[in-house]
Amino acid sequence: MKKQSFIQGTLILLAAGIINRMLGFIPRIALPRIIGAEGVGLYQLAYPFFLVLVTVITGGIPLAIAKMVAEAEGENRPEKSRLILRTGLALSIGLAIFFTLVALVSASWVSNVILTDHRVYYTFIAMIPMIGIVAVSAIYRGYFQGKQNMIPSALSSIFESLVRIFFMLWFSWLLLPKGIAMAAAGAMLGVTVGEIGGMLAILWQYYVITKKDKKQTNPTPEQPALEPEVIPSDTQGVKANSPILRRLLGISIPVTASRLVGSFSYLLESIITVRSLALAGIAAAAATAQYGSLQGMVVPLLLLPGALTSSLAVSLVPSISEAAARKDLPTIHKRMHQALRLALVTGAPFAVLMYILAVPLCNLLYGNADTAPMLKLMAPFALFIYVQAPLQAALQAMDRPGRALINTLIGAVVKIILIVILASQPEYGIYGAIIAIIVNSILVTLLHGYSVVSLISLSLRVTETIKTLCAMVIMGAGVHYVYTSIPIADVQWIQFIFASAIGMVLYFGISLLAGLISIRDLDRLPFIKRRL
Repeated sequence: MKKQSFIQGTLILLAAGIINRMLGFIPRIALPRIIGAEGVGLYQLAYPFFLVLVTVITGGIPLAIAKMVAEAEGENRPEKSRLILRTGLALSIGLAIFFTLVALVSASWVSNVILTDHRVYYTFIAMIPMIGIVAVSAIYRGYFQGKQNMIPSALSSIFESLVRIFFMLWFSWLLLPKGIAMAAAGAMLGVTVGEIGGMLAILWQYYVITKKDKKQTNPTPEQPALEPEVIPSDTQGVKANSPILRRLLGISIPVTASRLVGSFSYLLESIITVRSLALAGIAAAAATAQYGSLQGMVVPLLLLPGALTSSLAVSLVPSISEAAARKDLPTIHKRMHQALRLALVTGAPFAVLMYILAVPLCNLLYGNADTAPMLKLMAPFALFIYVQAPLQAALQAMDRPGRALINTLIGAVVKIILIVILASQPEYGIYGAIIAIIVNSILVTLLHGYSVVSLISLSLRVTETIKTLCAMVIMGAGVHYVYTSIPIADVQWIQFIFASAIGMVLYFGISLLAGLISIRDLDRLPFIKRRL
């Protein structure tokens, strides 16, 4: 099986992430036109509970598998990698069966008591089959990431997105005559079909790659093909599995707890924000609409450039784990500097565009500029979100998931407190919640940064940050001038694209001159490398 370098793996996942995020905007725009805001609300009410259940089952196990498989591959022990995969599958499927039964039994209670809307029941039931499907897919993705082969994960995620979008929209349209509740359930059922497609895609790739590896290992038919798969005896199998299971749990439990903090924080945030806005004198319908604009429109835009940072985080875990297993500190420093520089330099121009062109961007995407002030306030601080993912991945790769958990928990507590204090004040309203989210992003990123620097004695390159900020200021001035003073068409989207393109060229030109981006970086891109 072909192994990619850190940069190659990141680029593969980045391409898949960008495609998936672009595809993700299709149902965001089309679904409300089919089932309306009320139907989307029923769909969204069930989704946070699904996230919590999936976080419990797959929150830390795939990352632990990626880390352990990377270590085993670094020791040239492929048989141990397969044993890690089987152990992870057994653990994850066991948890999935348990929580599937719990979800089935509690579906009616959750719909009527917790969510106070019995119509959510059908959507809740439609999502339950996804629990086991996601569990299996996540384990195989972790296995391939540990092998530092990102192609199976990328291809399966794209295939899952395509299948999900088609069936999500088709089922919701098909069931709409039966009522909004059934239409929302149809949308969730479409997501389930998409997850099935993604699981089948990655299982097929595992079968093909495993078959190919066996042929390479046993090129002649005379050689027996039994020795790689032999498990000596039940007693020896237990002895081999026990330390793997203990290590798997030791890594995955703190990571799962850290992600559960984020999931529960998101759930509490939605409840507390709406209630705080009500205390500020904002009507319930208006409060729901404001929070929906924030989480459904502004935040997805801010996270769109995060496709790169998510890719960096996934690639960083096996890469640093392998270096840590060799006690190769220079390589760990090199990977961290690469990840932080890429996250900062590539995220910066998008933050500038979202700040300068907030009004036309919201108009073009949503046909409504009311969300533009929210986007403009949050855009400059998006850099902290982009840098946060690689830092957290580094802590997890170096066996410090507990540190990441504490940092995330501190940030979540501060965010919830600030929402209660600020969002309940009439002069702040929804902007109080936005301020709380910004403070949370800054605080958690700084805590993660301090933890990483202390752990590996990493020297931060402050000059790169200063150069990036200068490039952002120059780009911002250029974009504003082009958009307002050089009209090339009366059509807003043409003017927007023209100003954005000029701004991007200006930013990357400055970055090349300042040394933030080098010809060597470009040489790593396959389609450019052939031409250099």
